[in-house]
This record gives sequence, C-alpha cells and structure tokens, in this order.
Amino acid sequence: MSARFVTLVAGILFFFMALITQGFLPFFEPSARTAKVTAVVRTDLGQLKWMQTKATAYTPLEQRGRDVYLREGCWYCHSQYVRPVTGETRRWGPVTESGEYVYDIPHLFGTRRIGPDLMRVGLKYSNEWHFAHFWNPRMLSPNSIMAPYRGLFETPAEAVAIVDDGSGNRTLEKTPLTEKLFDFASKEPIRLTPNADGLLFVPMQARGKAPIILTPQEQYKGNTVKIAAETPDLQALTAYVQKLGMNRGKWRDLFEPQSLEIMDVTLPRSEEWIAHGKEVYERRCLGCHGANGDGNGPAATFLYNQRPRNFNNAVFKFRLTKESIPTDGDLLRTISRGVRGTAMPAWYDLPLNDRLAVIQYIKYVLAVDRSDPAKPYAFFAEEPPGPPLYIGKPPAPSQQLLDRGKEVWEQAKCWECHGKTGKGDGEKAAGLKDDEGFTMVPADLTSGQFKSGPAVEDIFRTISTGLSGTPMPSYRDAFPDEDRWALAYYILALSAYKDPLTGQPLEIADKDRAALDELNLKADTPESAYVPAPSSPQKAAVLGATEQTATKGD
Repeated sequence: MSARFVTLVAGILFFFMALITQGFLPFFEPSARTAKVTAVVRTDLGQLKWMQTKATAYTPLEQRGRDVYLREGCWYCHSQYVRPVTGETRRWGPVTESGEYVYDIPHLFGTRRIGPDLMRVGLKYSNEWHFAHFWNPRMLSPNSIMAPYRGLFETPAEAVAIVDDGSGNRTLEKTPLTEKLFDFASKEPIRLTPNADGLLFVPMQARGKAPIILTPQEQYKGNTVKIAAETPDLQALTAYVQKLGMNRGKWRDLFEPQSLEIMDVTLPRSEEWIAHGKEVYERRCLGCHGANGDGNGPAATFLYNQRPRNFNNAVFKFRLTKESIPTDGDLLRTISRGVRGTAMPAWYDLPLNDRLAVIQYIKYVLAVDRSDPAKPYAFFAEEPPGPPLYIGKPPAPSQQLLDRGKEVWEQAKCWECHGKTGKGDGEKAAGLKDDEGFTMVPADLTSGQFKSGPAVEDIFRTISTGLSGTPMPSYRDAFPDEDRWALAYYILALSAYKDPLTGQPLEIADKDRAALDELNLKADTPESAYVPAPSSPQKAAVLGATEQTATKGD
C-alpha cells in the first residue's frame, strides 16, 4: 500500500468527518444550537455591565446580506472567530461564544486570515466607510489586497451634467437615469458632494428626494459627474457586516485598547518625524482627509452624513483645552479611539510612534492657512494650545443626579437639536450646518454611539468644551460642574438597556434591571456576567449556586 494511497484515503475520510461534525450534527444536536451569550449593557445609572442573554436572529435585510456575503465569496478570506489568546482578544475583542453562531447555517468560522477577522466588525465603522471600502478598498488602505466590489453598485456608463436649478442651487440634469434615482419635484432635498475626480455616491436614502450638489469649498470644479449608487444588495451586505459581533452588546465601550485616556504627550519637532508622519498619513489617512488635508479625499463622497475633518482650518472637535487648538494628547486620544459612529476608525493598533509622528505632520504641514501664499499661517506655531482643563472625579451616580440632569437638559435646551427623547430629531435639527456649510446631523444619544467616548468623563468634557466647528456650544460658563456632571449622567442614561445596533429597548425583566442597577454589583468580565433569574424573558438557566454567588458578589 503506497503512501500516496493512504494519504488519499485519509484526506477523503477527514473531509467526510468534517462534513458530518460541522455540517450535519448541528441540525440534530440541540446542545450545539445554544443561543446563550454574554453581552454588555448600559444601566440606568450609566454603568457598563456584562450579563447573560440570548443572541437575536438576523433580520430579513441582514439575512439577505449574509446571502450576498456567501455569494461574493467574502468568507474565502475573512474568518469569523476570535480565538482565546491574548493577541486575538487585544486586537479584535472578546472571545467568541457558541451562542453567537446559533443562526449561522452554514457557519463561517473560517481558518484563513488573508483578510481581517470580521467577528467583531459590527459598528467598528460607519455604513459610509463600508460603502467606500466596497467601491475601492485601496482608497482606505493602499496595501489592501481586497478586490473592489463595484458590481454591488449601480454604475451607469454615461456621465450626468450638473446644472442650475433656477433657485441658486446646483442640481443634476433630468435624464431617464436620474429620474430613476431622484424625485426632482420633491420638497425634501438631499445634499451630495462629488469627490475631486467627479465621482458622486448616491445613497438609498436619496431615492425620492431632490438632489442638490453641494461644493462649498469647491470640492469639485467640473460640470459632469459619474454616479455610483447604492443598491439593495449593497445595503443588505452592509447591514449583515454591522450585525457581526453585536449580539455581545456594548462590548466596545469596555474594550481596553480603545480606551486611551491621556492629558498630554508629544515628540520633539523634527523634520525626520514630520517626514515619517507624512508616510503614515499617506498610508492611513489620505483616502478620507485628502492629499492636502482638506477633507476631500477620494472616499469623501461616500461620507455623506459627516464629512472628514479639514485639517487646513485647524478646527478640532475633541479636546480638553479652553481654546480650539488641541494638545498632542487630545489628538492622540482621538486617533487611538477613533470617532464612534463615523468613518474615522480607531487606530490603537498602530505603533505609538506612528501615531505621534502623524500628529506632527498634521500640526506643522496640514494645519496651515495658505490663502495668502506669501504669508502662510501655521496655527499650531502661532496659537500653541493652552493648558488642559481640569476634570475632577465624577460624583457617584444616583436617581437624584439623573433627575437633576433632566432639569439641566431642559434648561440648556438640548432638546432643540437632540429632540425630547434624545434621538437627534429636535425642531432645529433639519437646518443645522457645520462651519464649512455642510449639513450637520445631531447625535442620536439613545444609540450610545458617543463620538468623544463612552465614559461619563467623556460626555462631561464635551459639554464643557463644546464641539468646535459645529453648532454644539460650550456649557462651561453656563452651568456649574455639578450640573454638567448631572447632565452627563442623564445623557448616558438615554441609551440605557438599548440595543446598540437597532436602538430598540432590550427585553430585560424589571427585577433583573433593578439588580443590574445596583452600584455594588460587579459584572466587569464575561466570566462574571450577571445571570438573570429563570423567570426573566431570557429564560436563562441557573448555572449553580457557586456561580450565582460569584456573579452577584461585591
């Protein structure tokens, strides 16, 4: 018997064993179809705690997206399994649990990691980032080996002319093509901006609205555009990708690598570090922020909800300084954490020196006003940042503090933009613009996707400094510290017990909710997750008296 024959027989045997154990047995063995998972929830008092719950099924849209994912062969390169080793959990997030795969038939664990693991990709990026990524991955990462998936877009061959609409705005010419995508008679406009190459992304939400071509800083000077329109398949695939990992709730808010907090850190200014920063910028940042740092990179047309930051103006939202120029520590915090709910990802996995070097490049090369070429104005050289504002220790949360926070919410008229319930639908929301003339969408505070960070200190900082370049003002002088802390806790409570993906309330029994709201309940790891009582909606099994004692102990 030859070795070749033995190898052939063994290969066939192992193939059928894998087919039986991974393809057929899960249909017949109930224990292999558990829906039990541990997830992070935000309590009414703003704390983040792990609890035992159940995974939720895919929506019809997400299931369609999963079918597209299979059809397009995405699983050939991307795995969906976080292994229980330090390098895995520090990079991707919590170890995967069997309950996360209860609705995955066939499963898509994957063993080859040609592309990044996707089991924790949900809400890591905005939908707009994914649109740009599917159009051309190398716009966002020049070293990517992923192929463009332009077949997921509607891409008519003919260019469309930009014309005057007769009321001072620019719009698209009416053609059979554009009349399929828009309703030119609608009173509801949709503002879209082409990139510098004349590519115009048209999202699904533009259907039935009247198009306005918005280029306040002459982002595009041409007279025609090429259209790349979102399709139902692209919408579904993006919905599926956003679902991945979200059965684990708000785990990212407890993800230590993405929780950098620092007052100040810097590198000495040198041409060598600035040159290195330029290399990092061109690899990681140019696709959105543009070669000149003006916020008009190739991917910017896809980012229609929130444009990339224009570094030339030196206007930065997230800082701990009284004036608008941030410290290096402020910039490092933003780069490391990312900006939740937007296309700005967290770069905590970049070497620290790379992050500090790109800060040098932004400060001394990009954040320069060159409107007068003879006298360029370098903001960071002319207006060095002042000392950081002091933020003390937050008070312990309480119902009384939340009640006061609600009063401050009313007094500060936060509801005018963010809405009575905090969903970003206030009476002034529709007309808001940033300092460059682009439409601003107030944050949906019920989603828990806080741009500046998920901790009460982050919310307090934002309330105190405001967000430069936006209609969000500073309340540092309007309300004392204790009122701003109360308001910060109230804002956190708006996302309490909400699904971070859908924004819908979680089904948690009142007694379990009361138990989770106890300040002395420790549930800061999946192993110490709170276990609901058997009569709760989750119908979670009691894991034994010893474990119950451990999970509910101080």
